[in-house]
Amino acid sequence: MSTPALTTYQRHHLRPTYEHHVGYLFPAMVRASQAHVVMLTEQGLIPAERGARLLRGLADLRADTTPPPAYDGSFEDVYYLVEKRLAEACGIPTSQLDVQLARSRNDLDAGVFRMVLRDQLLGVLDRVLAAGSTALEQADRYADVVITGYTHRRPAQPTTIGHALAGYAEALAGEAVAYADLLDTLNTSPLGSCAFAGTDLDISPARVAELLGFGALVTNSYEAVAGADHLVAVGTLNARSLATGARLARTLMDWLSWRWVTTPADFTQGSSIMPQKCNPVVLEHLVSMAGATAADAASVLNNVGAAWWEDSNNATTDVQVRLWESNDRTDRFFALLGGFLAEIEPLEPPSSAEIVASGATTTAAADALTRHGVPFRAAHSVVGRLVRGGDPSTWTAETVRDAAREVTDPLSDDAVADLIAAAVRPELVLDRAQADGPGASAVRAQVTVLRGAFDGVAQRLAALRDRLARADAELDRVASEGASRWS
Repeated sequence: MSTPALTTYQRHHLRPTYEHHVGYLFPAMVRASQAHVVMLTEQGLIPAERGARLLRGLADLRADTTPPPAYDGSFEDVYYLVEKRLAEACGIPTSQLDVQLARSRNDLDAGVFRMVLRDQLLGVLDRVLAAGSTALEQADRYADVVITGYTHRRPAQPTTIGHALAGYAEALAGEAVAYADLLDTLNTSPLGSCAFAGTDLDISPARVAELLGFGALVTNSYEAVAGADHLVAVGTLNARSLATGARLARTLMDWLSWRWVTTPADFTQGSSIMPQKCNPVVLEHLVSMAGATAADAASVLNNVGAAWWEDSNNATTDVQVRLWESNDRTDRFFALLGGFLAEIEPLEPPSSAEIVASGATTTAAADALTRHGVPFRAAHSVVGRLVRGGDPSTWTAETVRDAAREVTDPLSDDAVADLIAAAVRPELVLDRAQADGPGASAVRAQVTVLRGAFDGVAQRLAALRDRLARADAELDRVASEGASRWS
């Protein structure tokens, strides 16, 4: 018998949506259904033998590794594909299925969306932690490599490669905590909310949550189905994290162009016409990936904001592909950035003379005067006069005193000597004691603190994985035992 032609709606919405969704949702729906049937049988809501038959059918679906069928219009979406294939596996018509008793497509979707996002973000957080560890290793290794720090794209003050990378590691540490918190939010089960108002049947949502590794239940069944804050949070956290990483990528482009650090060969492409070129285009791709992730976040926000405060595809189903692609891109972003950071090495960092000539040491010179009692604004004025007369390498004790003559009291020999030393010795920044500053010892202390922060997140991640592994093992056990014992 020939298959009926697809309708316009089927061709242009249901089929492409199915093709985008089936690989993600079918396995999660089968797994959620196993937990649901175990609960229904344990609660006495379906006869044991019917529960056993459903569990055997679901086990067959879970073990089946054949590609999903093409969309032919004989089912509406992945939800109905699960029912169709489960009925076939059980050898019964769909009219005799109990798998959707006390469950709606609404709460099932809400639950499996969380399960899919949870699994993806576990991998994203792995990448964030790995990139953070790499940044800290390089910060420790290059805490003594002095470079020129920039503000507003102009030379500003001496710093170090280690100081800059430890700063990025701190941003990553904050992002890692945010991902761990978001995973806690996602790991809250909406299953049992049904369409949105629950059921009069004596179900046990806590049992389903336990078997699927969820750590808690959503408090309100309306929010469980209508809520989308957690979906917005996924998109916006990815966008925020990649925006910060893209800013580092832009800075790294400069470091490579100035030959301060090596260009990792594994992350370059050649030119189609210029044989000398070794283009680190991965950094350009990172910036583009951040832009695409921001666009995905905006798409999610726009769809959610256009939806009603109720179950609405705008706010839930229709944003999933954007989130799945956002998570995949974020995973690849941190793999690329972490890999790039692991391979850079100092090449030709700016010399002391170059740093001095750029004017980057003049703030330290003004600070040196304040240590001898000169008011800051006066010290700033003295150094400003000196800068207008030439770069610090040209300053002498006489020119310093001349610059100070009309601004402040006569300077002591020690004050003059300290000002000149600060102005011509950018390496003095390595001795800076300020805890958050670029001093070598300070940077290495920062590395230790930040490693502790990453370790704390890693422990949270391990605990969540342990919860999920134990839940998986328990669900496998009770589903297998139920399939045989209840038959």
